[in-house]
Amino acid sequence: MNRTLTAVAAACAALLASTVATAAETPWAVRVGGHYVDPKSDNSDVVSVDGAFSLTGSVDYFVTPQLAVDLLVAVPFKHDIKLKDGGDKVASTRHLPPTLSLVWYPNVSQTVHPFIGAGLNYTMFFDEKTRGALEGAKLELDDSFGLAGVVGLAVDVAPRWSVVADVRYFDIDTKAKVNGESIGDVAIDPLGYGISVGYRF
Repeated sequence: MNRTLTAVAAACAALLASTVATAAETPWAVRVGGHYVDPKSDNSDVVSVDGAFSLTGSVDYFVTPQLAVDLLVAVPFKHDIKLKDGGDKVASTRHLPPTLSLVWYPNVSQTVHPFIGAGLNYTMFFDEKTRGALEGAKLELDDSFGLAGVVGLAVDVAPRWSVVADVRYFDIDTKAKVNGESIGDVAIDPLGYGISVGYRF
């Protein structure tokens, strides 16, 4: 009888420990770091857009252990805009690029987690300013909606902590106007190079 009670007690303790561990490991993870956004070189026939760095963060919800929904947010990026002819700075703008992606984590290791994903990006341009050859002119950049992709690697450094590096692609195309007149489309289409620290709840 004592052996039976001991076995039952051990089984209950194991079940309780398993339940507590499962409850403690929620499907949520957060990351905080930074990205350098590097626009492609042939933005348009008239202007070029310089790269910019900003702080970024993301929230992940793991639908399954290998599949997560990722929302990327950022402190606004500020980009200088220059004329291709001469390279003079003529404007600047800020943008926010919230991006929602579905990310797959193949099960290759307990501590090293490569990932790849795709999703949608909505880029909001604001605070456009002009100078130089465009001093006093009104610059307008339309918001952009397009595809996005991400590849990266997360390395566990503690039970809940990880260091993450990723490369993201953003399909960003905007229509530019000066004083209401179109100066054409600007295909920014940047790559974003990022590093962050992650915490899994």
